[in-house]
Amino acid sequence: MEQILRFEAHAFGRPYHAARVRIAARARDTELHTHADFHEFMGVVSGCGEHLLTTGVEVLRPGDVVLVRPSDRHAIRGSAPDGLEFINVAFPSSIWQGFLDLTRTPTWSSRGPISVHQPAAVPVFERALDRFQGSPTTYDLIRFWTDLLELLRPDEAAAPGVPDWLAKACTAMRAEANLRAGVPRLLELAGVSPAHLSRSMRAAYGITPTAFVTDLRLEHAASLLAATNTPIATIATTCGFTSQSYFTRCFTTNHTLTPTAFRHHSQRAFVP
Repeated sequence: MEQILRFEAHAFGRPYHAARVRIAARARDTELHTHADFHEFMGVVSGCGEHLLTTGVEVLRPGDVVLVRPSDRHAIRGSAPDGLEFINVAFPSSIWQGFLDLTRTPTWSSRGPISVHQPAAVPVFERALDRFQGSPTTYDLIRFWTDLLELLRPDEAAAPGVPDWLAKACTAMRAEANLRAGVPRLLELAGVSPAHLSRSMRAAYGITPTAFVTDLRLEHAASLLAATNTPIATIATTCGFTSQSYFTRCFTTNHTLTPTAFRHHSQRAFVP
């Protein structure tokens, strides 16, 4: 059964978790898995490897930075001759979203993990790891984000040429009130016609407005299932689904687990 990894089991109250990971050639670090309630940045330090995704395989090389979201299914494998070395920085999704909202940083929207090649980012990961060895604070996590995003400029890295109005509308849609309102609210935030929004989202992100909103709703639902004891019916309503049965169908299709099973397994998961 697919692993669902959970932040709290390894962070032990710390604001983030950082580790240096070395994977031998042709060895797989983890089975295909998702995250219950956290995002992570991976910074490749040396060697080469493969990022195994449900959509295919991406080559990893020194200087690559990868953002993995809770809903992304992935695993890492080392390649010959030297395997792969990377630094992993994981943090709660709720804090990450708060940072994006506070700084008005355009969200990275993509159907899968997002990769950017930026060798200058490696020292940023090294510093985050050094701070983690002591008594890391939330300030250390924020400093990691600001230093990294200064190099990556996510509004351009996610998809070159994404209109500013679209990036801002997509970021705003993560608010619960907007998620409940759905595509009509996305149209309102974007301030364009339905046809123009659809064309722009397909060109920028390769996704329809309806699929984009559904992805956000399922991502938020996964976080609520993993981090709270809120009844499933309430979570369905909170995230904008018209009924619990429809929510269950969508969630099970996306995660290959029912909401109840996802909640059960996420409570037993761990961060490697």
